[in-house]
Amino acid sequence: MVDSRLIREWIGKADEDFNFASSVIEDSPYYAQLCFHYQQAAEKYLKAFIVAEELEFQKIHDLLELLNICRSKEPLFSKLENDCIYLNRFYIDARYPVHWPADYSKKDAVAAKKAVENIASMVKEFIGKF
Repeated sequence: MVDSRLIREWIGKADEDFNFASSVIEDSPYYAQLCFHYQQAAEKYLKAFIVAEELEFQKIHDLLELLNICRSKEPLFSKLENDCIYLNRFYIDARYPVHWPADYSKKDAVAAKKAVENIASMVKEFIGKF
């Protein structure tokens, strides 16, 4: 049986990333960094579900791979595929210098926020018992 404290810790860390980015989205011009925090929140929400369901935990950051693990238990997670595809690019682009600019806009950050809201909602619905 999974320790419910561990699940709450994953959700708590995901909520921190989400709430931090959301708290400054209106005033911050650092959209790449906000998008990175939204990607991180999504990753942690998916990992919370993986831990809660005692699925194979992997130390990876690819949201599509994490989503595949989640949908092996719950096929409804397939509804989140487009959100994961959208958010996936922010992990690398926002963190490292690359040969193309990570020039994200407020529109990108708002879309990232919405994608994470979808992911968080589904995860919390399924693990609400914890």
